[in-house]
Parts: sequence; C-alpha cells; structure tokens
Amino acid sequence: MNRTVALWLIVGWVGYAIFPWYAIDDGFWTLEWLDGYVANVDYAPGLFVSLFFDRGWLSPIGLALLAPLFVIRRPKMDPLFSTVLLAAGGFGLAYTLLQGFTVSLAGWNWEFLNAWFGEMEVRQFGMGYGALMVSGAFLFLFAQGVAARGAINGDVFVVGSISLIISMVTAFVFFPVSRILISALQDNDENFAPFQFLDKLFSHGIWGLDCVTSSVGCGVAWNSLTLAVLTGVGTTTLGLAFALIATRTGFRAKKMLRTLSVLPIITPPFVISLAIILLFGRSGAVSTFMADTFGIEPGRWIYGLPGILLAQMLSYTPIAFLVLIGVVEGVSPAMEEAAQTLRADRWKTFTTITLPLIRPGLANAFLIGFIEAMADFGNPMVLGGDYEVLSTSIFYAIVGAQNDQARAAVLALVLLCFTLSAFYVQRRWLGRKSYTTVTGKGDSGVHPHLPKSLTVVVYSTALPWALLTFVIYAMIIFGGFVELWGYNHSFTFKHYIEAFGIEWAESGIVWAGAAWNSFSTTIMIAAISAPLTAAVGLLTAYVLVRQRFGGKDMFEFGTMLSFAIPGTVIGVSYILAFNVPPIELTGTGAILVLCFVFRNMPVGVRAGIASMSQIDRSLDESSLTLGANSFITLRKVVLPLLRPAIVAALVYSFVRAMTAISAVIFLVSARFDMATSYIIGRVENGDYGLAIAYSSTLIVVMLLVILLVQKAVGERKIGRRGMAEDKERPALGVGAV
Repeated sequence: MNRTVALWLIVGWVGYAIFPWYAIDDGFWTLEWLDGYVANVDYAPGLFVSLFFDRGWLSPIGLALLAPLFVIRRPKMDPLFSTVLLAAGGFGLAYTLLQGFTVSLAGWNWEFLNAWFGEMEVRQFGMGYGALMVSGAFLFLFAQGVAARGAINGDVFVVGSISLIISMVTAFVFFPVSRILISALQDNDENFAPFQFLDKLFSHGIWGLDCVTSSVGCGVAWNSLTLAVLTGVGTTTLGLAFALIATRTGFRAKKMLRTLSVLPIITPPFVISLAIILLFGRSGAVSTFMADTFGIEPGRWIYGLPGILLAQMLSYTPIAFLVLIGVVEGVSPAMEEAAQTLRADRWKTFTTITLPLIRPGLANAFLIGFIEAMADFGNPMVLGGDYEVLSTSIFYAIVGAQNDQARAAVLALVLLCFTLSAFYVQRRWLGRKSYTTVTGKGDSGVHPHLPKSLTVVVYSTALPWALLTFVIYAMIIFGGFVELWGYNHSFTFKHYIEAFGIEWAESGIVWAGAAWNSFSTTIMIAAISAPLTAAVGLLTAYVLVRQRFGGKDMFEFGTMLSFAIPGTVIGVSYILAFNVPPIELTGTGAILVLCFVFRNMPVGVRAGIASMSQIDRSLDESSLTLGANSFITLRKVVLPLLRPAIVAALVYSFVRAMTAISAVIFLVSARFDMATSYIIGRVENGDYGLAIAYSSTLIVVMLLVILLVQKAVGERKIGRRGMAEDKERPALGVGAV
C-alpha cells in the first residue's frame, strides 16, 4: 500500500465525512457545533450536506475521493497509478473550487447561470475546515501523480512543496490582489473603461517633472522612486557596516551594537517619526538647542524627503543587517586565509575575496530596502508634508473624499512596475556567478579583521548612527513617563496604569488596563504567524535555489508580489476577496495571520536565498546518495546551516506582525483588535502619553522575544568561529604558515 496516498485519502475523507463543510460564524474551536451538528446544515460535513440538504452538487467530490482507492496498492511506476491520481486530484480540486465560486449566499454568482437554470433557491456559505482538508488532500494527491510521472526526479516532497506554495500564493496573493487591480480597468460604477485607465496611468500627478524646472513638486512616481533608491542604498550601507563591526572587528560592545541595530525594527514606524519631530521639528529639542546656542533658526526641513528618508533608514537598516550578517559570517575563512598566504594584505583580501562573495546579500538587502521604502505608509503619513508618495496617494484614493478605487489600482500598478524593475536589475547584477563558500570540506579557519582604514570608515559610519538610534529610543522611553511629551515633563506612571493596569477583586485578577485586549490578541496573532512565515519563506527559498523546473522565474515573482504591494492595497484587497463566499475570513483572526504570513514571507525567502547560495549543492547530493530523501536532507543538512536566515525570518515576521499598520487598519475587528490600530486611535485622540507607553511596552516584549529566538535557534558553527574573536590578529603570510 502506498502510505502517502493512504494518508491523504484519510485526510480527505475526514474532511468530507466528519468535519463541518461550511465556515462556522461563532468559531470552530468553541466546539459548539458538535451538539447535533449532523442535523444542521450550518455544521454538517460535506457528505451529509450533499445527501440530506439539497446540495447535490457536492456529491462528485466524494466520487473523486473514491477513485484513488483502486490504485493505492499499485506500484508508482504503473502508468495507471499516476493517471488516476492526476485525474482524481486535478478534477477534485478544480471542482471543489468551482462549486464554491459558482454558488454563494446570493445563489448563482454569474448572471448567465440564472438565465440557463433559473433562480436558485438554495444558498451556500463560505467553505470551512472540511472543505479545506478535502482541497488539501486533492492537491497532494495531484502532486503525487505528477511526481509519479517523473517530474523533478520523482521527488514527492519537492513536487508537493512546489504545489503547496503555488496554491497558497495563488489563493492569498494573486487572487486578492487581482480583485483590486481589475478595478483599474473599471470606472467607479464597475463598468469597463480602458480609456479612463490610460488617462489615469499617464496623468501629470504621477509622472510630472515640474520639480526640475520650478519649485513645484514632481509626480508621486518620481518621488517614490527617489526615496526608495536613497533608502535602499543607505540601509544596505549601514547594514553592511553593522555586520562588519559585529563579525570582523574587535569592537568590545558588539552585543549592545546588535541590540541597537535591531531596535528600530521592533517599533511602530509612526513612533519613530514622532520622535524625529520632537527632536528636529521647529520646537524640537535639537532645533531649540541649535537656536539658543548658535542662533540657527529652526526650519521645517524635517517634513518631506529628508525626514521620511531618515525615518525609513532608522526603520529598515535592521532588516539589511539581519540579511547581511548571515552572509558575512558565511564567507569561508579558508578562502580569506589562502589569499593572505599568497601575500595579499587585508584590503586586497576584503576587496577581492570577501566583498565579491557577499554580493547576494548586498543585492537582497538593497531589494528589501527598496521595496520596503516603496510600500511604506506610516513614515510618509507623519513626515510627508508636501512630499507625496505612491503609498499615501493610494490610501487617500481609497478612503479619502474622492473614493476613487480605479485610481488606487492604477497607482498600485505603477508601484508594482518599480519593484519588479528593481528585482530584474538585482538578478542581472548577480548574474550566473557562483557564490558558494560553505562546502563539505573541513574548515578550521578564523575570519581576519578588517583593514585599519576600512575599520575607521565603518566605525565612523555605524557608531554615530547607533548613537542617534539610542537618542531616539531614549526620547520614546522618556515620553511614556511624562504628563505630555514636549510640553509638560512632570514624572508620572499614569499612562502605563491606564494601559496595563491590574486590579484584584474577590473573583480574582481583573485586567483593568485598556490595552490588554489588543495586546493579548497581538501576541497571539504574531506567535502563530511568525513560525508559519519562516517555514513558508525558507521552504520557498530551498525550492528556488536547489530545484530546477519550468516557470521558476514566475514562481519567484509570485513569492515577491505581496511584498511589492503596499499594505494599504493588501488590506483592501483582502476585504474584497474574503468578505464573501467561497472564502469568508473578514472579522476573524485567520485573515490577520494569513495577511502577515504572505506579506512578510519574502523576507524569509530573500534571507534564505542569500544564505543558501553559499552552501554547496554537494552537501545535498551526498545526503541523497547515502539514501536520505529530500525532506531529511532539508531538515538535517540544510536547515542547521541556515540558522542566520531562520533567525532573520522569525524575528522579522514576529515584529512586523506586532508593528504592522497599513493592512491592519482594514482587517481588525472588535473581537480581534491589534496593538497598532489601538495606538493609532490614541494618537488621533491626542493621547500621546498612552500611545508611547504602549509602544515602549511592545518594544520590551519584542526585544525579549528576539533574544529568546536567537537563544533557541543558536548560531551556525563553521570552523573555529569565536576563537580569538575579539583579539587583534596580524595578517597571515607564508612565514606564519
């Protein structure tokens, strides 16, 4: 018996005959549906719904689940085995989705079906856990059939992984985004309007170049492109400087430097923007000091490109650092020592060996910084002034007085073109060169320190930035303990008590603070989404780096698409796609988890690709030659060497789930409120003290989580790392050898 086929048939039949077919409004995990659920169409499994509740269109699903039973004992090489699995899996999955999109709460979803069959009296709700299990079973049965036909050397794990990722990206990226992008070709009454689309696409407000010849600003496209390029270059440079200090110098406060470099990523962006205003605004602490000491009149320079750029570099430099530190650590010390043995000095070794080998990390760090800057919403919202960018324009087009969904879709298309162009340039720059540094050979080397001249440059770049980061966070912490930040600096605990107060009553502990509900929900959603994001991202990176298959470039594009679309658009598109059957998720915690997983997945993908590009394929091949399958090879050989990428994916996905703004605004509900939406509400009401107190609490929580993740995952061990790490060593030469 084929155990894999048997497993997925069991999953499919459990979903079809035992679990509720439709989504349950009051929550599946309350288990209230178990009380007589077979007799209630809202809770009944698909088999009972098809037999007893006038929904006979679900019957073919059961027939598709029966077909694989006839070949379950046949060998994989039997052509009938693959044919039946392909037919049953493909038909079952396609039919399950088709019936879901065809019949909904309104009856027939398409008018021509009403004309053919008449008005439908029976309605159908959104699909639930039963339908999810059946769809998953059909998907993997189909993948088993594809592997049996010899695809990717018949590797069931790899074929199944590709099928799973494609289906998830299609369902939770392409489908929702397509719903809003289709509106680019429609007017506000949903009529097809191609000429209106062209007018909006080439409008002066998007592509105008008035800033070249006058004081009038340029179009939002050029503003966004300028900002994104500057942010990408700046964050990559600073991230590399921090990574080099942490790995290639004798700097004694490395742990503190690592902490400071990671702090901005665990802070809601508008909090950093607010701190910048209170430091460098017209009445800010620095501006007031410069005016009193040197007579320099305060200006409004912080509102516009300089302020947004400063805030974005503070926010996104840690991402570049997290990507680059794993790549810098992954460079083989043996290669650098070999160069020095051949009488190359430290500068020559760095420029000819180290720097070329970390090109994948540099390219991926720039790409992430570029896309983050393009999609950023919070910083331009607070510090933008007259400097309008695509993300804020999209927001105002959707929720502003104009309510022009078509314009928002056009702006999203322009943004997507920019990010895809950056992706293409990155691929061309890397080319087809090999960056492998981690092989199966023994490596007992230790990384050499940087040249003295480069050490001075790195210190002078990173340390002032670290000092600025420290000042920003000192201001944020200070703001939580004063009556009114910037005006009344009387010491108080009232903001923390109001947010996180605890009282004791006769019945026990009472969580009296106003922020407890959103805080607990945020922790739960982030804790669920972080490991899922890391798992999907690293699995995708493994498939992209280690496997060859048709449509690979399109596959990689799909995994990056959600990162290229602003959170504002993602939030609205999820509402449009998942507010009605067949997938009803609006108002649930699941829609928040799915949004975070597929919004943040690209960071895990890029970090995984950067680290995996350095690991020689011979390690995988040796494991496969010794009889291990792809899953065991991935678990026991590849993953231990990807610890920096795992840390980057887990940390980034967790903190972004804690600090996300733009998409969350549209997806939260009364039952599932998130910390950022609560903080924004406090800011809008002018309650800055409570907002800052809440933000500083989130910072402490996320910092503890980062330390726990780093402790749990550990460090990758390659050679004698850490030996004499903080001691200055002379360059090796022939005499030393």
